Amino acid sequence: MSLRILLILAIACIVTPAFADTIKHSLEGGMDIQITSPNSVIIGRDFSVSILVENNGWEDKRDVLFVFKPDASITPVSSNQIFIEKIEAGGSYGSTLEFSVNDNARDGMHFLNVDYSHVLLANNETPQNPLQKSIAMELVVKEQPKINIHTITPESIFANAEFPFTVEIISEDSDILDVTLQVLPPKDVEFRGETMHTFSSIQKDNPISITSRILTPSDEINTEYKIPFQVIVQYKDDAGEEKSDSKTVSIVMRPRTFFELTSDGGFWIGDFFIAPYVSLGTIIGIPVGTIISLAIRRSQRTKKKRKVKK
Repeated sequence: MSLRILLILAIACIVTPAFADTIKHSLEGGMDIQITSPNSVIIGRDFSVSILVENNGWEDKRDVLFVFKPDASITPVSSNQIFIEKIEAGGSYGSTLEFSVNDNARDGMHFLNVDYSHVLLANNETPQNPLQKSIAMELVVKEQPKINIHTITPESIFANAEFPFTVEIISEDSDILDVTLQVLPPKDVEFRGETMHTFSSIQKDNPISITSRILTPSDEINTEYKIPFQVIVQYKDDAGEEKSDSKTVSIVMRPRTFFELTSDGGFWIGDFFIAPYVSLGTIIGIPVGTIISLAIRRSQRTKKKRKVKK
């Protein structure tokens, strides 16, 4: 395999084809140039731009120069230019430059312009006037990859009952690895089931959800207040960097009314709970006197509480 073919393959492997744009130009004198760059870059990260120039003409070229002129949001890591003293007829040259997207860059379309020039040697000896070419390259700058945390919870909860707590996470920009999802309840609230879940990977735009059960304290309360639940997600992004995101969810804890429906189909009548799996015949079989006595007991308890408040 010739050196020229090896160079072409090496340059092609610098940037993944599925995420790269390549600009090609054929210039006078048989000079073919190829510039490959990512089609999108991330704020705060580095990226590579590669060039491949081939002299397919009959005469040598001298002083081959690429000068990259990025806008203010992009900074060269070391140099912004590539200079080749001479490329003989039939020869080629490849190289790569590194750039960094500034942390304060705005997302959207940006430009990385290139000024190219070379000198043709007539009869491989006599320099001619420089040939110049300006090339405009577009780059889409994106924000750092992020995940979205969605929670599905009841609007309010009350004492001595169970309630579902669902968390869904979505990675919108890239696949993420080594994901840990943790739900931290307040001290006086317990969970039925695990509060920590791990996933080896989550694919882009593929939502993952978990559901646990909130177990509220058995002691009744007189006034409503909010209790906070914290959801923490830790993961590695597409660049292998460890990231963390969190969300705080506040749920209203309130006194239980005489008749309460639960999310799973059960219901409370005073202090008496009827599970969702109890048959209709069983419910009908509950003595009416029992329900009335529960109502009277509830009413008396409420009056006592009011007297205490006075």
